[in-house]
Amino acid sequence: MAFPADLRSCQVLGLAGTAFLALGGETAGALPVRDLLAPASAQAALGLVGVYFGVVLLTAAWALLGRLVRGPRPPTPRALLLVLAVWAAPLLLAPPLFSRDVYSYLAQGAMVDAHMDVYAGGPDRLGGPLSDEVAPMWRHTGAPYGPAFLAVASALSGFTRGELPAGLIGMRLVALLGVALMAVALPRLARLSGADPAAALWLGALNPLVLLHLVAGAHNDALMLGLLGLGLVAAGRRPAVGAVLVTLAALVKAPAALGLLAVVALRVRSGRPPLPAVLTTTAAAVATTVAATAAAGTGYGWIGALDTPVSPHNWALSSLLGRATGALLTRLDSGLAPLAVPAWHLFGLAVTAVAVLLIWVRLRPRPVYALGLSLLAVAVLGPAIRPWYVLWGLFLIAAAAPSAPVRHRVAALAGVLALAVLPSGGPADLEQLALAVSGGVLGLVVLWQAHQAAQAPVPGRTA
Repeated sequence: MAFPADLRSCQVLGLAGTAFLALGGETAGALPVRDLLAPASAQAALGLVGVYFGVVLLTAAWALLGRLVRGPRPPTPRALLLVLAVWAAPLLLAPPLFSRDVYSYLAQGAMVDAHMDVYAGGPDRLGGPLSDEVAPMWRHTGAPYGPAFLAVASALSGFTRGELPAGLIGMRLVALLGVALMAVALPRLARLSGADPAAALWLGALNPLVLLHLVAGAHNDALMLGLLGLGLVAAGRRPAVGAVLVTLAALVKAPAALGLLAVVALRVRSGRPPLPAVLTTTAAAVATTVAATAAAGTGYGWIGALDTPVSPHNWALSSLLGRATGALLTRLDSGLAPLAVPAWHLFGLAVTAVAVLLIWVRLRPRPVYALGLSLLAVAVLGPAIRPWYVLWGLFLIAAAAPSAPVRHRVAALAGVLALAVLPSGGPADLEQLALAVSGGVLGLVVLWQAHQAAQAPVPGRTA
């Protein structure tokens, strides 16, 4: 896109994008079951076109904003935070988009509030209308989340008394708190890593995946990343506080536990001997885990829940290879076919462990960047992947990437993944895919027309 842009035009274009997202989501989003429309209905079709039209506008606004950030007079971090607030505003009251996970969070919080073992079974044991909102696969599956998040979900359930609209708003506010913590941490992490704070905010907080999946989708990854970022900021001067915050992030979602490696590395870099750094960080992590688990009242079932099954349709690399191998073995009438997916998952985990080890051996002097690459490896090579999982690593790579090409590659990945999921969170059929493509093409046409209008000479003006 070659036409010039200023900060205000980026702000307006992105606002238009999220407004279309919110409007389209009213008929095509991950709606409560009583409000679901048939995918083939005219309203749902129009909503789907509108959502993808909005995604294209938002992505274009973000790309143009990136040009400004890399330009001779980049916007200040404060100005970028205002842009983030403006872009996020239309999504605050929109229905859940791109996933039904928020309904699982609410059901699991209600289970904890009712003193049910949330790790022993799924929301089907809760029963009632809230259980009906959970995606079918997860109704019979124990929670894969840690006690810190479940304590938040339980408190929200008690406060909202199980009312669905209030619960959805509450979960979105929790996600917004996480995004706000991310935005606070990013400039500080960038300075700690010798990077540009404005570029870090652009890539780590304003990218479309954050708005689509952390704000609109209300995923608990926002809270995990916010706590992780603050913990890494604190680790330089107050390592005990840093270890506590990173542990709390891991007690939201387990991958954040890798952040404890960065806490140790930051302590060693500041002059602390390695063994005391490891011992004190471990002691703080264990104490935090015990205290948080006791406060949540969930017990230690979350340890066993770490092997929660993944969707059979998951498109992680190891899952794809496992299904392909299983299909081949089935055609060969081999009894090993059922073992194909688990074997590939195990192989993927082994490759992930080796990759993380190599990253830390090579990049130990740059712990924030090493952690970002490690979390990206866990997301990409693990047994399950969703677009928002990429944010685990992207958030920290944004703050610590050593060069512009690295940022450009990660930004391209984020832009592609922004188009990867339907707003309903369900699988796509050919008709829905055609509608989504139509919405995206319409967005490109509008942008091209705007480009042409910007290039047209103004009547009466001479060169």
